[in-house]
Amino acid sequence: MTSDGARAGRVLLLIPTTSYKAHDFLAAAGRLDCPVSVGSDQRQVLEALSAGGSVTVDFRDRERGLRQILDHAAAYPLAAVLGVEDTTVRLAAEASAALGLPHNPPEAARRSVDKLAGRRALAEAGLPVPAFRLLAPQDDRREAAAAASYPCVLKPLGLSASRGVIRADDPSSFVAAAERIAAIAGSADTPILIEDFIPGREVALEGLLIAGRLKLLALFDKPDPLDGPYFEETIYVTPSRLPEPTQAEVLHTAQAMAAALGLREGPVHAEFRVGEAGTWPLEMAARTIGGLCARALRFATGASLEEVVLRHAVGLPLAGLGEAPGASGVMMIPIPKRGRLRAVEGLPAARAQPGIEDATITIPMGQEVIPLPEGDKYLGFIFARAENPDLVEAALRAAHGQLDIVIE
Repeated sequence: MTSDGARAGRVLLLIPTTSYKAHDFLAAAGRLDCPVSVGSDQRQVLEALSAGGSVTVDFRDRERGLRQILDHAAAYPLAAVLGVEDTTVRLAAEASAALGLPHNPPEAARRSVDKLAGRRALAEAGLPVPAFRLLAPQDDRREAAAAASYPCVLKPLGLSASRGVIRADDPSSFVAAAERIAAIAGSADTPILIEDFIPGREVALEGLLIAGRLKLLALFDKPDPLDGPYFEETIYVTPSRLPEPTQAEVLHTAQAMAAALGLREGPVHAEFRVGEAGTWPLEMAARTIGGLCARALRFATGASLEEVVLRHAVGLPLAGLGEAPGASGVMMIPIPKRGRLRAVEGLPAARAQPGIEDATITIPMGQEVIPLPEGDKYLGFIFARAENPDLVEAALRAAHGQLDIVIE
């Protein structure tokens, strides 16, 4: 039973092997007394995360994965199916539809993870999007470079987050970027989305869709410029320091994005560029914020973001969704160079900085580390909380300055 006397139904969490989020979702379920099944593509993940009621799910073959989920639901009736990463949100929507559970339409979930389909949906809805085109594998890269406008951004369709995303400022850097993306993807047949570069600062929105209406949970500033040639995110700080009218415009644009993509239920994480030309929608994912970044958020009741998402999924009350007083933030610790991680010195000093709640390294010592655009991981995360966003940002920078990252 939860603290308000309601009983939560069972949730199936579809968790890929590479996800950071498993522990926090399971901890939230425990606080809510919510029964959980874990669906993963690796048996060792299931054994590590769940003592029972779990299922191996094929995330690459969605038809097979759907059958596995339906068989599991026959033995363990489900109240919700949640995909916690981009690779599982479409299957979660398909399973929810088959089981008659609240869900995003599967086609909307597909658009949220398909960069080209998402861009087309936003453009067709009349939202301001940068000019874009597809560089297909059979297209001549030099001809495409000669026809492109500059600066532009090249994005591989088959890779997630900022991996392989490269800015080009002229035809030669365009060709070099396309060749580098093919090497990162491991195939010359990788389609690439070409977009005009939009100047401005980036912000990120964390929200919850309830029957198509967007509830704002947090708006993050990204104070470090993201102008390329690569787009490695570092600091997120909330609440935003943007003027109130600009924040309202971001929220309005996010609601329009959800409608354009067809998303209706559950968490969303959206990215925007804000500048002199207004608010430009970049992308909206049908999931929570990536990595361990959700730990930067706490709500007025003390609930975590994962608790809010689980409450909505199983129909529990959603009172107290306002952010906790003060400000908070997270720094995704960048990898400075490629090599083998030998040590991260200065962690005690980083944790001792005023305002710092925790600093954690998530890559094991001795493992090879690779920065963007080839890499797909951060070294770790630093979390801060203080009276205002300026103090949070200063704390994160001070803590990072204490670290000596030894890469061989």
